Amino acid sequence: MSATVRVPLIAGNWKMHLDHLQAIAHVQKLSWSLKDAKHDYAEVEVAVFPPFTDLRSVQTLLAADKLAVRLGAQDLSPHAPGALTGDIAAEFLAKLEVRYVIVGHSERRNGHGEDDGTVAAKARAAVASGLVPVICVGETAAEREEHGGAAIALAQLEAAVASLPADAEYVIAYEPVWAIGSGAAATPDDAQTVARALRECVESLRGEADSLAVRVLYGGSVTSQNIAGFLRQPDVDGALVGGASLDPDEFSRIVQFRKHVTAG
Repeated sequence: MSATVRVPLIAGNWKMHLDHLQAIAHVQKLSWSLKDAKHDYAEVEVAVFPPFTDLRSVQTLLAADKLAVRLGAQDLSPHAPGALTGDIAAEFLAKLEVRYVIVGHSERRNGHGEDDGTVAAKARAAVASGLVPVICVGETAAEREEHGGAAIALAQLEAAVASLPADAEYVIAYEPVWAIGSGAAATPDDAQTVARALRECVESLRGEADSLAVRVLYGGSVTSQNIAGFLRQPDVDGALVGGASLDPDEFSRIVQFRKHVTAG
């Protein structure tokens, strides 16, 4: 594979935290911090993924203040609008200027019984409405012990992208389940090994152009102290940040990872 330039993406998944008023204050503080740091959003893209109830408030703030932070949603329905109480259609998110949407997060797979077919349907629904799915893949500690570090993630990825349109834009997030919220992040070498395998899987399924263009994020106990090690890897193009994204100062430091990167 030839080298290519992929703009890093640092994405903050707030999960079920922050009401809409807290969300406004959070994004304001984050944007001020990044402005003070003279952050260039063209060099490192920044996205936040608030709960559904916060999306309109955050979208209004981003538009009114002309902030370059991207807006993401944490989930979506695989179905078109209809008699589906509690579901959120992709086209509703698109109307709120949502750019990204997480699909297949381990907390949805394990806590809500979402299988590979559901994840694939959600990814297709996102793409059909002009959203970019952030396709989460990763293994539990037991699965890692039984199958190795990449096997589960590769199977999940293949199921999710096999039916996407040829021109679909998507992001892959490798989140080893055993590392999420545990404080025990994978090593940068671990992340690189799986990221490379995921990229090679994309090449086999969708061709070299797709494999060179797709961004592969790492997620799982990411902090400002370890982000530089992950982003130094050639096939890791950003991070899906959980708990640390709830602290705007810490998240700002993660976004500024290049200040911590050294040769080696």
